[in-house]
Amino acid sequence: MRMMMKARMDTQMSNQATKGGAMPDSLKSAMERLKPEAAYFTPEGGRSMILVFDMQDSSQLPSIADPFFQEMGAEVTFEPVMNLDDLQRGLAALK
Repeated sequence: MRMMMKARMDTQMSNQATKGGAMPDSLKSAMERLKPEAAYFTPEGGRSMILVFDMQDSSQLPSIADPFFQEMGAEVTFEPVMNLDDLQRGLAALK
């Protein structure tokens, strides 16, 4: 299922990770694990990132979110999302 994950990082913890040089490695690890189809970085509410990726099973939630909790003190949310093709298939099923 296509998921959108928002991670809003704690400012102090992410400052330490940035200054200590761990931030690039953490982000690279997340990108390699999740292989997102889209990744956005924004100052919304502090350091934030939005990833859109395919989650095979809900049991993946802990392994996806926990590194952000531990390394960045992040608030993490997940939301199922669709692209236009998904929406069109869903609407066609209503007929």
